[in-house]
Amino acid sequence: MLFYSFFKSLVGKDVVVELKNDLCICGTLHSVDQYLNIKLTDISVTDPDKYPHMLSVKNCFIRGSVVRYVQLPSDEVDTQLLQDAARKEAVVSTR
Repeated sequence: MLFYSFFKSLVGKDVVVELKNDLCICGTLHSVDQYLNIKLTDISVTDPDKYPHMLSVKNCFIRGSVVRYVQLPSDEVDTQLLQDAARKEAVVSTR
């Protein structure tokens, strides 16, 4: 639940999602669900020469199980808050 809550706080921000098939998609985070499925709007690919079929796509839904990395804007990440939340969740799960 920690990551779900974290990603929900980033809705409306620009992110880069790298998929397991090496496709990198840049876009605005529109929504995320409890399975970490991601919906992006206003997308573009980082290598349009390799993926020309993606040039006409403007919005996409990405299944959470195919995501390798999500690159976030560094100024939007509050690492102290994230560390505190991780500690609290760890304490709750050990009880």
